[in-house]
Amino acid sequence: MYEVIVIMKALTEIAGVALLGQGVLWVIAGAKRNQNLVYGLFKTLTSPVMKATRWITPRIVLDQHLGLVAFFLLIILWVGLTVMKIKMVLENSAPAS
Repeated sequence: MYEVIVIMKALTEIAGVALLGQGVLWVIAGAKRNQNLVYGLFKTLTSPVMKATRWITPRIVLDQHLGLVAFFLLIILWVGLTVMKIKMVLENSAPAS
């Protein structure tokens, strides 16, 4: 179970950094961002997260705000996985004598 949590935490970190990079390129590249190769790579990496976020959130959340919502959901997931990881480590550690 510990390995699954570590893998999920790593995937969450990768998706979060990709979303952050995509957001930075969205600001820097402007209207020509869709022609940017790196922006396309980030968009491909974050598409599963964006689809899951669209599925979770109500339709009242605008598509232009979806990236921010996805980033905050990833932060919440990352904190939850970190708490679970710390709990597992503390439960399995030997008591100090």
